[in-house]
Amino acid sequence: MSTPRARSILMAAATMVLAVSAIGGTAAAEAAGNNAQNGTNDAGTHHETTTALADAFNGVDRNTKWQQTSKLKLDFPTYHTEGIAFSEDHIFLSAVQITEPTTKFATPQNGFDRTPGKGIGHLFVMDKAGKLQKDITLGEGDMYHPGGIDFDGTNVWVPVAQYRPDSSAIIYKVDAKTLDVHKQFEVKDHFGGIVMDKQTGHLVGNTWGSRHFAEWDLQGKQLGTWQNPNFFIDYQDCQYVPNSKMLCGGITNLPQTPAAGGAGATYELGGMAMIDLKSHDVTRDVPFQQWSTAGHVATRNPFKMTADGDHLTMKVAPDNGDEGNGTEILSYEATVTPAN
Repeated sequence: MSTPRARSILMAAATMVLAVSAIGGTAAAEAAGNNAQNGTNDAGTHHETTTALADAFNGVDRNTKWQQTSKLKLDFPTYHTEGIAFSEDHIFLSAVQITEPTTKFATPQNGFDRTPGKGIGHLFVMDKAGKLQKDITLGEGDMYHPGGIDFDGTNVWVPVAQYRPDSSAIIYKVDAKTLDVHKQFEVKDHFGGIVMDKQTGHLVGNTWGSRHFAEWDLQGKQLGTWQNPNFFIDYQDCQYVPNSKMLCGGITNLPQTPAAGGAGATYELGGMAMIDLKSHDVTRDVPFQQWSTAGHVATRNPFKMTADGDHLTMKVAPDNGDEGNGTEILSYEATVTPAN
């Protein structure tokens, strides 16, 4: 039989349960809000809110005044540099050490236009001062050529391919803090660059000469391919840009006039391009003609860019270890007026 005292106790208990539930609901709402600000939720879906780099890059054109603001000389053998990425604690630089160059066939053999050659793939891990902390060797057999790399906030993604078109590649994931290496999957083509699309959780790679793109899930299932609609430059190193965009730097080697050496001498045309990963369109491409110590166009290989409002900073490392003053990480800065 219920008594007034028993009813009072039950009512107090119910009030406490409702209060705890309200607090829990508020905490859950705050956590959801924090996840949304950080770009993720518990299900792994990304809600990106910052488009600073995409907006600022839309203000870059041929008249943009880029100023070289620093040089960071690397004091270890870097061989032929390929891609660069920056985490909170480290600088990552991919490079290939050639021990036997490839040789072109007179006519294609077994679907290849050249011998595989031999080499060693490196992912150099440095502190922010450029001091080498670890040399991670990547690759298997004929797949020894690392390409452009991307840091997704947790992992560095590295493709390591045969040094010839229409071949094969391994996609590696390297934990940026522990430096643990995981072989993610293999693909049947030369992929020389890769980014992680944080909005979809998929990987996007570009082939030899960046003539084609492919998209995969994290198990290596190919979800789609498309042709590059642009022939301005070959993309060498790319990065993910919210929302579902890909910013690449690269180079095209063009023949010179007869007076300047003819077809045997080349002119390095550098440039940058923004690709929309949903429409697959190149939304903006801009030439870049500043030169390294060894005389290479600055966007020749490793390339990354950041934005602080309308102020852009570009980091590049175009020179090989045995050229000029060796490999230097060059910084260029520019202030732009974002396009309307």
